[in-house]
Amino acid sequence: MAERLAEIGDEEAQQRADSLRASLADYDLDDEDRLLLQELTSGEIPAGETGAPPVLAIVGRPNVGKSTLINRILGRREAVVEDVPGVTRDRVSYHAEWNGRKITLVDTGGWDIDVRGMASRIAEQSEIAVELADAVVLVVDSRTGVTATEEHIVKMLRRAKKPIILAANKVDDERGELAAAELWALGLGEPHPVSAMHGRGVADLLDEVLTVLPEYSRVEQMVEEGGPRRVALVGRPNVGKSSLLNRLAGAQRVIVEDFAGTTRDPVDELVELGGRQWRFVDTAGIRKRARQASGADFYAALRTQTAIERAEVAVVLLEANETLSEQDVRIIKTVTESGRALVLAFNKWDLTDEERRWNLGREIEKDLAHVAWAPRVNLSAATGRHADRLVPAMDRALAGWDSRIPTGRFNAFLGELVAANPHPLRGGKQPRILFGTQVSNRPPKFVLFTTGFLDPGYRRFITRRLRETFDFTGTPIELSMRIREKRKRK
Repeated sequence: MAERLAEIGDEEAQQRADSLRASLADYDLDDEDRLLLQELTSGEIPAGETGAPPVLAIVGRPNVGKSTLINRILGRREAVVEDVPGVTRDRVSYHAEWNGRKITLVDTGGWDIDVRGMASRIAEQSEIAVELADAVVLVVDSRTGVTATEEHIVKMLRRAKKPIILAANKVDDERGELAAAELWALGLGEPHPVSAMHGRGVADLLDEVLTVLPEYSRVEQMVEEGGPRRVALVGRPNVGKSSLLNRLAGAQRVIVEDFAGTTRDPVDELVELGGRQWRFVDTAGIRKRARQASGADFYAALRTQTAIERAEVAVVLLEANETLSEQDVRIIKTVTESGRALVLAFNKWDLTDEERRWNLGREIEKDLAHVAWAPRVNLSAATGRHADRLVPAMDRALAGWDSRIPTGRFNAFLGELVAANPHPLRGGKQPRILFGTQVSNRPPKFVLFTTGFLDPGYRRFITRRLRETFDFTGTPIELSMRIREKRKRK
């Protein structure tokens, strides 16, 4: 096929396509058809550099309403919230806008004193968030008032020497405003009474925030417009996503524990790999279908789905030393249905013996045959072994995801394919492909104008040959039909 196509010049291919396209005038087309047949552009954004939006860290002790305030500012339920302390564990970034200015909000876990175990690392993440912020909003529960924890937080904030705005949360009426006034005792200036739950006073708080934030961040790196490429790390709980992100970032960026479910919010990090920046997003482990989950796990599942949809390529981590599960297959299906480029990373490869590797090969042939086109990488998140192989795998997947075939070349491909392998007769009739075009990329989507319904098996055949001929590695391909009848002559 590739050799035959190579013999057809671009000019000849375009002439064939123009002829086929002109012949569609004999068929009944609707307005949407005509729109599809217009010349399509790639729509790619030219690369350039700009200053990063200023970073605002939201800190406070556990359960004072930090994540609720984040959601109020965003105008949607983005940060995971549950009526128990300690739901937020890592520092998590969200993009917001107020009065035409972009802001990066950083939600943090509750800061507390005399904490041990995972709670101590939550507090550590909060302190790191302050260091990497341009300004800080300290959220205090006005109903509880000043506690010893707040006094310690204030000392920590003063050492950081960052602009601090005091938000007195849970102020729902005038009596609450009197209680908020007691927070002057913290020595941070005027307390701003707000109700994160109902939105009261939040606009005034944001107006004050803009007065202390710089136009561009002084701590965040310069970022490329249209880039860096966005990568979602997804997989079952405790499969090693956070360990891999920490290894790639070269720092303890995400909390890692031996038990599952440590990460609940998507956590993003700019990582330099292969001489370029990538924006990695560590997501909560997908335990079960979102509609079957509850509480924080339910919203964490929704956040993970959103993170996949906002990514360009998803790296699905699978445990090489364990049998592939139905859950693994479902996660991969979620990625392909979202139209993201896909890389399969088999973690804990250093823990597998020859027998397990043989069995894994058979499992891949049986359970992952539908994504045989996805690049595979065998690595160890704990040691970093072969982690550098992720870059060429992601590059290959993204190259296929970005690809666009010229209309002339695509129709030449269809002509050669049908001539060598015509559609089987069905009821004495043989459906014909009149014309084809790629309507978009990221992921590649193709539309075929036909005289009849193409069998699913034949559509899969076309898709498979598309991959082989044009190297659509690592990306799902969408192929749809528009069945049109010949216009009746009057």
